Amino acid sequence: MLTDMLNNPFGRVKFFFLGHNEKLKGCEKMNGWVLAILIILAFIVVMFILILITKLTITLSLYHGNDNDHFKVKLRAWFGLLRYTIDVPMVKLDDDGPNILVEEKNIRGDENSPSNEKESKKKITPSNFINSLNDTKEMITHVMEMHKIIRNFLKKVKIDHVLWKTLFGTGDAAATGTMTGAIWALKGSIIGLISGYMRLQTQPSLEVIPSFQKAVIQTQFSCIIQFRLGNAILVGFKILRYWRGGRAQFKSKMLSRLSDEKQQSV
Repeated sequence: MLTDMLNNPFGRVKFFFLGHNEKLKGCEKMNGWVLAILIILAFIVVMFILILITKLTITLSLYHGNDNDHFKVKLRAWFGLLRYTIDVPMVKLDDDGPNILVEEKNIRGDENSPSNEKESKKKITPSNFINSLNDTKEMITHVMEMHKIIRNFLKKVKIDHVLWKTLFGTGDAAATGTMTGAIWALKGSIIGLISGYMRLQTQPSLEVIPSFQKAVIQTQFSCIIQFRLGNAILVGFKILRYWRGGRAQFKSKMLSRLSDEKQQSV
């Protein structure tokens, strides 16, 4: 039958168009795969650019009043579509030793109607603090120009709505007056240091209230910090780029895993 079709002029034309249609179907199928791949690549590029330009807003709130401590960190991005809250309602000394007990609550989404909420209790020991200092020393030792990298990043960080109020008293009027002046000087130095490294947007609201009648110490601090995720990611790349001196000996629980992974890979 195929021979008759080829011998017949009309059959040859029909055979030509059948083959041409098969080629067209194959091309259309290939074009579909190419288009799908291009769409996926375009989506990945758009998401990557979106992450780089995303502005992260961090709201810090700290209160200390005698035995009452409260610390809260709110993270917000994409005009509030992404929210995450770290609430530490309790910080107190451990009765069994020189440790600090911390109660932490992690909330995803809105605080009033969270999508996910997790509570945990942690114990911070003196060894944890020493290990953190050791890790900081290791980072400074192994990363060339670490101070320059961090300083360049902080230049791009905005800090706004700085509020710092302190109520202080020792029970002695003369000592309270002296310490009040020292607290003012300390606050001025810290704010000057912050403004030298970060972009301070508005004048901070500072207040020191002396209490001459009784011994008391209460302090309230809050501020809003903003930076782009792309700048933070760039810091990570620079740390990897300027790393030197081989494997670091991290001791804290989180960073010690990096040391173990590098040792296993070697």
